[in-house]
Amino acid sequence: MMRLPPIVLEPNHASYDVIIIGGAIMGSSVAWFLSNNPDFDGRVLVVERDPTYEWSSTAHTNSCMRQQFSNEVNIRIAQFAAEFAHNFRVYLGGDPEIPEIPIHSYGYMYLADNEHFATVLRENQKLQHSCGAGTRIMLPDEIAEAYPFYNLDGIILGSHNPIDEGYFDGSTMFDWWRRKARQNGVEYITNEVVAIGRSGDRVENVTLKSGEVVIAKTIVNASGPRASLTARMANLELPVEPRRRYTFIFDAETPLDRDLPLTIDPSGVHMRTDGQHYMCGCPPDDDPAVNHDDFYLDYSIWENKLWPAIATRVPAFETVKVINSWVGHYAYNVLDQNAIVGPHSEVSNFIFVNGFSGHGLQQSPAMGRGVSELITYGEFRKLDMSELGYDRIVRNEPFLERAII
Repeated sequence: MMRLPPIVLEPNHASYDVIIIGGAIMGSSVAWFLSNNPDFDGRVLVVERDPTYEWSSTAHTNSCMRQQFSNEVNIRIAQFAAEFAHNFRVYLGGDPEIPEIPIHSYGYMYLADNEHFATVLRENQKLQHSCGAGTRIMLPDEIAEAYPFYNLDGIILGSHNPIDEGYFDGSTMFDWWRRKARQNGVEYITNEVVAIGRSGDRVENVTLKSGEVVIAKTIVNASGPRASLTARMANLELPVEPRRRYTFIFDAETPLDRDLPLTIDPSGVHMRTDGQHYMCGCPPDDDPAVNHDDFYLDYSIWENKLWPAIATRVPAFETVKVINSWVGHYAYNVLDQNAIVGPHSEVSNFIFVNGFSGHGLQQSPAMGRGVSELITYGEFRKLDMSELGYDRIVRNEPFLERAII
């Protein structure tokens, strides 16, 4: 078993090449990719305020994976996630102690009940197909033959991809990134950045809650739903805010005879098989920004929105029993619900990896690799993600992703 030193409260050094603010899935992805890059030999510090990660978006994820996006860059990002998961042990050096990460490919099933959305799904499918994704458009009779448990009243068509799309074990990926990054020399400390020193077009240091001022050549903002708070410490603005998202795990009195794809119902509710159980979730109808520490679970959303929707679409779910539930936060990009990755347009050594709006776990492999490339080479190399850069925020030009859940 790999032995690692305990995570401490204070940094071992007065200066670092890279300081990553936030040690959950994004911060740990960046940390591992940097530490595994043979062309990077700098010192890396990860500052995480909560070592339990209890309230992080990573801890509340549904661990979904899909290629059904409307922008090519998001499709390519998703395809790398699938490749990385399939070859996880190889990417992490072949250590037999590292587990395999299977993808449970029951796919997403987008259901359209109006011609406008049906047209969107058809257009998306053409783009996805051109990128090599296995998405297929299914008419109601085809859906009924493959998945006879649906009530398809009012449904025009569905969009489904049964290849490398569904569920994967993102928590294991996160755990091993963190372990291997530390084994490679990355320092993790339990502390909190309370101030960022900036001089003109450069950030220079961070001040920790414990009082230390630590010099940084580069700062990476991997703060999840708290990303705007981190940016403001450097007098920078970021259109990312916490939004509540509800998840319920339930058992059905009459289980389905096959896997339930991750179904996106026209009501806005989604549901899927979750091991021996089922999972469903949704945003609230009134969806404002909330306090960063507000995880209030309004159980009425189950009675008033979730259960009626799932029981209508899958009549076997008329009789179910809730066995678990929670609220997590989307790090919601209010401009266009797409990731923001790369340097600030005026402060080039402050790098964003933020605003994933619910896609973070499945996008984390490409984001870690891309930020590692930016820091090491000054450019994206494997996949150009410049369309997701901060410049569009300055221009107020949304790069819209139409396939948002």
